[in-house]
Amino acid sequence: MTTLNSQTRSQEPLLQITGLRTYYSIKSKTSYRKQQVKAVDDVSLNIYEGETYGLVGESGCGKSTLGKTVLRLLSSQDGEIRYRGQPIHRLSRRRMRAYRQEIQMIFQDPYSSLNPRITVGEALEEALVIHRIGKPEERTRSALKMLQAVGLQDEHYYSLPHQLSGGQRQRIGLARALILNPKLVICDEPVSALDVIIQAQIINLMRKLQREMDLTYLFIAHDIAVVRHISDRIGVMYLGKLVEEADTESLFHSPRHPYTQLLLSAVPIPDPSMKRLSVVTDTDMPSPLETISGCAFHTRCPLADEQCRSIVPVKRVVKGGHWVACHHAAKGIDEQ
Repeated sequence: MTTLNSQTRSQEPLLQITGLRTYYSIKSKTSYRKQQVKAVDDVSLNIYEGETYGLVGESGCGKSTLGKTVLRLLSSQDGEIRYRGQPIHRLSRRRMRAYRQEIQMIFQDPYSSLNPRITVGEALEEALVIHRIGKPEERTRSALKMLQAVGLQDEHYYSLPHQLSGGQRQRIGLARALILNPKLVICDEPVSALDVIIQAQIINLMRKLQREMDLTYLFIAHDIAVVRHISDRIGVMYLGKLVEEADTESLFHSPRHPYTQLLLSAVPIPDPSMKRLSVVTDTDMPSPLETISGCAFHTRCPLADEQCRSIVPVKRVVKGGHWVACHHAAKGIDEQ
């Protein structure tokens, strides 16, 4: 895992998200009124060039919605997204095309994200056609070169998606995202549909390509153990809010938010002599449709008190780049 030095951290972020809010409106089953789902609720984070920022949380916490909002596949209600210092909502149509070329996405399902009726070669060249890059023979050469880069053979150029395994299809998804030579790749649960051995292969391949192509990743996943393996920094999301952020080692050795501790307590440890967190809750995550006052996690938190139930916690800096949004800022493993 690469670790960004302080000089790199002091530079302007490649991607800067400030106060982002993305809400869905859905019809109520019991009335004619519409209800709002606050999928992303006042999220701010920075991603620096060359790093991997891991975004982790349970299903339904808003991770994928944030990624799609960055790509402008979804519209936000409030907040600002800046890429290289430029607010993306002010970009002209021509600049938006260039923005989409520099930011690509790897989707979760390696099968449904590919068109079953076109070959792998056509799928890879499609992006080059849309962005008017190269002549037909040059596009073919680029597609074959990218297939080799992700560990596939030239004959896969003529294959259809159903003729490939899940791991091969995800390699195609990776190749399709990288063929435009982007700067930032949003990885939306890229290995969750694969078995453990293939997961490790894809993660190692992504790290290798990151070094070779000078890529920056926003890595979205619900498996915090996978996120640890690839990320430089990690943000923890719960019900649309970012509740803790730290560099990877600090988060794992000294998690401060009870929700982060809950996630870590669910990770199996192969050494029974190692000390681990013991955070237990028998309550599921509330529905995003519910209106929860105070801290969103108070319905499941063993430390919750009246302050937690009535007042929204603000960010509290623990040390360095480690902050937590918790009234109690629970002690880390090394301090318990």
